[in-house]
Amino acid sequence: MKKLMPFVVSGLLLFGTAACGGGGADNASAPAGGANDPAAPAKEAAQKTETAAKNTADGVKKTAANATGGVKTVIKNQLSKKIAGSKLDVSEKEGVVTVTGTVPTEADKKKIEPLIKDAKFQGVKSVKVDDVKVAK
Repeated sequence: MKKLMPFVVSGLLLFGTAACGGGGADNASAPAGGANDPAAPAKEAAQKTETAAKNTADGVKKTAANATGGVKTVIKNQLSKKIAGSKLDVSEKEGVVTVTGTVPTEADKKKIEPLIKDAKFQGVKSVKVDDVKVAK
């Protein structure tokens, strides 16, 4: 029995080592950047940062595009959604948005300026609605 115990213990240790992946050959054949690679979290973080920076730059470009030509379209779409039955045109020059056309009621005409100002469009300094008429 005394000769059998060292054999059993060494067998268990050998089996445990192999089962836990403690063998040198297994780790050496693992691909770089795997779960055991200490640089993997840093590489992943760098990729996420790079992606976030690119997305931010794209967002800034879109905002700049909206500030130049897209503001008129966005305002016109917003007004047509908020004021049903309106037939409005929007123009913009040097930060002044001018709205022309017709609306169903006087109350709708009074809604136009606050709707545009509340949206806080980039580059819009003032709003003119004097040329908007109420449909009869």
